[in-house]
Amino acid sequence: MSQFIIQGGNTLKGDIQVAGFKNAATPILAACILTKEEVILHNVPVIEDVKKMIQILVSLGVKVTWMDTNSLKINAADLDPEKIDMSLISTLRSSILLIGAMLGRFGKIITKAPGGCQIGARSMDTHFKAFERLGVKVECDEKIYNLEKVKPADSEIVMSEFSVTGTENIILAGALNQGEITVKIAAADPSVQDLCWFLQSMGAEIEGIGTHTLKIKGVKSLKGTEYNIMPDPIETGTFISLAGVTKSKLNITQAAPQFLALELEKFKEVGLKIKINYLDLSPSKNYRLANIEVDGKVDLQAAGKIHDMPHPGFAADLIQPFTALMTQAKGTTLIHDWMYDGRMKYVAELKKMGANIIVSDPHRIVVIGPSPLFGKEMTSFDLRAGATLILAALAARGKSVIDNIYQVDRGYQNLDQRLSKLGAKIERINTKE
Repeated sequence: MSQFIIQGGNTLKGDIQVAGFKNAATPILAACILTKEEVILHNVPVIEDVKKMIQILVSLGVKVTWMDTNSLKINAADLDPEKIDMSLISTLRSSILLIGAMLGRFGKIITKAPGGCQIGARSMDTHFKAFERLGVKVECDEKIYNLEKVKPADSEIVMSEFSVTGTENIILAGALNQGEITVKIAAADPSVQDLCWFLQSMGAEIEGIGTHTLKIKGVKSLKGTEYNIMPDPIETGTFISLAGVTKSKLNITQAAPQFLALELEKFKEVGLKIKINYLDLSPSKNYRLANIEVDGKVDLQAAGKIHDMPHPGFAADLIQPFTALMTQAKGTTLIHDWMYDGRMKYVAELKKMGANIIVSDPHRIVVIGPSPLFGKEMTSFDLRAGATLILAALAARGKSVIDNIYQVDRGYQNLDQRLSKLGAKIERINTKE
């Protein structure tokens, strides 16, 4: 176990580069097994979830080589489904994406239930219902899933909700040899778009990318490719919140602001000064890179109300960092996180620090600010909660101790080192189990 020791109350300054998108990296890694040819990936975030996905691929017989710090070479020609390490599957939520990829390549898979953040009920029903429309027979109990392609796919699949991983699973399963299918109520999140663009670079035929209706024409085979994973919009939004909560001026580099259109408007509405400087070169024709200058030395105003929505709405993973920001804003903000029933655990930690927050129910809180924050001992219950507590600790007076930092390492590459370069007083301590 590791913990962060943070001495808060310092103004930060400088450049911080956005890493590759965690939520796109894991489905793209899963998609690499759809071809027997070599794939090269750039801008791969070196985070725990990516490391575990790679471990699972290696257990299957996939050859994975790090070319440099953030580039991978992958060859799945000799993949053997029977060698899968079930113990790793149960520790990683993103392992769910191997179901779609395995169905796409082999037509069947036996696997365990996935792991991941404990943020409430995360049913597999959406995935299973969609797979059945794809002609897959699904047998499962609480621990083991047995799926096999037994009949042709329906021409139209209507998702039962805007599920990101559910949509990604159907894309992965449908990219090869499935005929033509239309997926309605598809999630349009940036990670879904990046997966589709990656598959297109391999020869997949997908239309409607970025919309809620996808048309997929299964091809006979996919080729190898070289691809850059998109910058992480959630990390970008977290750093914008960091500038505001610590009253700092930061330059967030190598970002892709088009995936944060609504979020950027909300940040501006509460008073942050934001300037976007587009760069001349980009690794993709699908988006433009930019540096985002954020001036957080402002008088923040409450947002009134904010709630997460399917993309292009406000991202669920930015609700928690935005909550930390609102503790320093004048007025009252109603925050509604309707997606997960176990994601409000971090609120008790913020209240411990002095935040004035009223918990209305498992999905809604009222934040009244501004409130002075004070360093405390806290626990990171999940990935985004951990990042949020770090933001709050950096804004607080005195010393904070944040336990279970593994959760943060799951999604943010070397966050303590990168924050230190901005002037943050943050130290990683390895503790006994």
